[in-house]
Amino acid sequence: MKKLTTIALAAMMSSSFMLKADEGMWLPMLIKRLNYADMQKHGLQLTAEEIYSVNNSSLKDAIVALNGGSCTAETISEKGLLLTNHHCAFGVIQDNSAPEHDYLMDGFWAMAMKEELNARGMTASYLIEMRDVTSDVLKDISITLSGEDRQKVLAEATKAIQEKIAEEVADHYDVKIKSFYEGNEYYAFVYETYRDVRLVGAPPSSIGKYGGDTDNWMWPRHTGDFSLLRVYMGEEGKPADYSETNKPYKPKHFLPISISGVKKDDYAMIMGYPGSTDRYLSSYGVQQELDYRQPSVVKIRGERLAILKEDMNSNSAIRIQYASKYAQVSNYWKYFIGQQRGLNRLKVYDKKKELEDEFMTWVNKDEERKKIYGEVMNEWQKGFDMNAESILFRTYFGECIFASEASLMAYRTSQLYSVLSQEEVNQEAIDATVASMRESGEKFYKDFNLPTDKKVASKLFEMFYNDVPKAQHPKVFADMVSKSRGDFTKAVEKMYAKSIFSSEDKFNTFLDNPSTKALDKDAVFQFSREFVNHYRSVINPMTGDAMDKIDNSNRLFVHGLREMNGDKNYYPNANSTMRVTYGNVLDYYPADAIYYNFYTTIEGIMEKEDPNNDEFVVPEKLKDLYEKKDYGQYGEDGTLRICFLTNTDITGGNSGSPVINGKGELIGCAFDGNWEAMSGDIAFEPKLQRTIAVDVRYILFIIDKYAGAQNIIDELKLIENDPKMEKPAKMTPSMEPVKASK
Repeated sequence: MKKLTTIALAAMMSSSFMLKADEGMWLPMLIKRLNYADMQKHGLQLTAEEIYSVNNSSLKDAIVALNGGSCTAETISEKGLLLTNHHCAFGVIQDNSAPEHDYLMDGFWAMAMKEELNARGMTASYLIEMRDVTSDVLKDISITLSGEDRQKVLAEATKAIQEKIAEEVADHYDVKIKSFYEGNEYYAFVYETYRDVRLVGAPPSSIGKYGGDTDNWMWPRHTGDFSLLRVYMGEEGKPADYSETNKPYKPKHFLPISISGVKKDDYAMIMGYPGSTDRYLSSYGVQQELDYRQPSVVKIRGERLAILKEDMNSNSAIRIQYASKYAQVSNYWKYFIGQQRGLNRLKVYDKKKELEDEFMTWVNKDEERKKIYGEVMNEWQKGFDMNAESILFRTYFGECIFASEASLMAYRTSQLYSVLSQEEVNQEAIDATVASMRESGEKFYKDFNLPTDKKVASKLFEMFYNDVPKAQHPKVFADMVSKSRGDFTKAVEKMYAKSIFSSEDKFNTFLDNPSTKALDKDAVFQFSREFVNHYRSVINPMTGDAMDKIDNSNRLFVHGLREMNGDKNYYPNANSTMRVTYGNVLDYYPADAIYYNFYTTIEGIMEKEDPNNDEFVVPEKLKDLYEKKDYGQYGEDGTLRICFLTNTDITGGNSGSPVINGKGELIGCAFDGNWEAMSGDIAFEPKLQRTIAVDVRYILFIIDKYAGAQNIIDELKLIENDPKMEKPAKMTPSMEPVKASK
């Protein structure tokens, strides 16, 4: 009996019952000190230096921030090939699409490098190094200094440090300094940013967006959410603008790809650029989210999506024009629905309040603590009470007023107005600004449909009028409503009627002979300018003191919390800097009596198929491969796995991040979180929090069997591990030592 008990205990110790979701988005340079032993317990076989190193090749050298961190990508070949999500490249795919070559509908595959398409406007940034500059930034700043006085000293200190580092590194590197732990620590980041990025491959939306809005944030998932890009460099190996003479980027490290598959409890690690979390949000902040901001966003976006969907369904050209915009609006519409549900269901307010009460009990036990932290809760509450006075205006301003794309374009023209308004004419500055506006106008009007924009503006202006306190309405808006007698369709028609922003031809005609007089007479420009001026002169002063109180309380609370729990390792909120999160491949129980397996298969795609619903159309070729069970080396046990789950900690910005096994090999591409844990950006829930990733074998199957892009497969380093092999495969050797200095 004793022997059986011992065996049972050992089995439990190695099972998922002992594997908790590892909360935390950790700075890679700190994992050796804070996380490495725990990562090994989870199954990591690499050294800390193989994950992050400044002078030698490491995993960090394969991780890419797209467009400054809006998404993540990973380098997967020695020729600068990148893997990211389909939705991360959606705008690029859409930008290159037209009714005669609809890459959104049909997919795109470059069978040779010369066929790759320009990903206009996309950048790819590689992290060279990061430095802890906390002591330099805060050396002359006391913990009690707050408000404008603190911000002034901080600005001067960070500027001086940034300039100093910039002098030490290569001329073309970018240096950024960011705050962490709500302003208690500061780190500098050095990046090399490439401007020539090209589209290499993307599956049709029926694969890359399979399940659409219905399946978004949901498990089980069957979405092949991936695309392929390539980074190009100039002749000297440095970043350069797009040119046919540029060469594929030669990476310091790229990820080998494992085709051995994943098992439950396998080690899983994600490196990427999570955008924003608010894990230290107070109970007052949680309540304000639930009472004001989130219900408003859901309400407004729901109306906007209905209008866009109707017009997109009526015309294929409009569908292409608004595909990317619709996806962006829809994503966080559903996200906030889920977050409200999660915050309430998981009683996040109560948990925050409990921690705050514990904090104040600790504070009140010591007179010195009371001097520093004694007013944190009172100031927090005052700040959020003051913030509530203008939160509806600020939410509706962002969601309604500039949902009018013509008004948004008018606002962007403010820079030209400023240049034209100078007492001394600077023709060179005018010409440069006009050229820039003409270029941005070309891209803007390519995806602009005037009747659609009028419908959106009419409906959302009406919502602003009805829901925002009338005393806060700017005069230009109140006058517009009064003159049209509350007929918003009529008001928008009149405003757009003679505006230079209603078409590309009118806009370009204005740019041929730009003047402040023309803009002063333009109704859309005046509407946009007066709304922004009202925001700055009336609304901003209402929020300034509130945010000072909130920010200062955030900083002091986090400082005290780390002091109170000195033996606990805390991680900072996400802020679009590189982070590491780790855990294991794992299933979960979303609710009583419901169990979710950790992977899905191609059978699920066929079960969901609905030819009459564009979200669940299955391409004929994919059905043919399924019928033949033609999965090649990517299948397992007679089927093809599509997606899998890990208990890692991610958020927006992590889209496209690599899921890496304990040997440093790519096993999947992260693209989503799960519905039951939508409150995760505010409060991590270990039992429920899951990352949804595309199995890399499904990605390879689509590239190989579906697209027939053997040229892409030939670029990759595929590894089929012997299950008995304990040691990891060797890292890709560094091409050159990575040096940040000149």
